[in-house]
Amino acid sequence: MLKQVSTRLSKVSILEIAQVLALILTLLMLVTPLIAGAQQGFQVPDPAQGNTGLPGDTSITAFIIRIINIALAIAGLVAVLFLIIGGFRYITAGGNEEAGESARKIITNAVIGIVVIILSFVIVRVISNALLGGTV
Repeated sequence: MLKQVSTRLSKVSILEIAQVLALILTLLMLVTPLIAGAQQGFQVPDPAQGNTGLPGDTSITAFIIRIINIALAIAGLVAVLFLIIGGFRYITAGGNEEAGESARKIITNAVIGIVVIILSFVIVRVISNALLGGTV
């Protein structure tokens, strides 16, 4: 039974999982402007007059920091996904030393990735507080 589950899991590649996640994120990005536009009545503000309709600071620095925060959030989700995959592979190793060691490496690398992502978030937060006075 465990061998069948492990065989099925090995047939599903990381690339296929990434393709499904990319499709879901693309669909969400296509729907989000419709939800946001419903509140404005689909009136597009004129950015040349400084009226973008965005709350808070609209400087390029704030925009870059927001992009970095979004990238860190996506990286965190990917790291948690790898942690789950590693845990599943460890559970389904069935006493196989090679599979168990491979799963331990995946879990270790995922935890290291999460630590790096958290430290990156802290660094971005400190820099944003220094540059923008804590507005992001």
